[in-house]
Amino acid sequence: MILAQLSIYPVSEGLSMGRFVRKGVKIIEESGYTYQVGGMSTSIEVPTLPDLFELVNKIHQAQLEEGARRLIIELKVDDRRDKDASLAGKIQSVTDKVGE
Repeated sequence: MILAQLSIYPVSEGLSMGRFVRKGVKIIEESGYTYQVGGMSTSIEVPTLPDLFELVNKIHQAQLEEGARRLIIELKVDDRRDKDASLAGKIQSVTDKVGE
């Protein structure tokens, strides 16, 4: 499983980016992938790197169609091969150890 942290946002459309972010989250939701929206980015679980790039491309295209003239894409990828990984597992690993 590929874990990714993704932010795609316009820098050409004024101060409010909400409609662009909502459009991207809707595309992720429709994909059926597990995801978690955060304050500054969205984390996603996808089966393969090509699946992730396809999703990023869909969001990119949708934001261009929404009227964005300049976009920033920030993508961080965790491709761990030695064991199964999930967003829930990463969070649980940290919360289990808080206070130790």
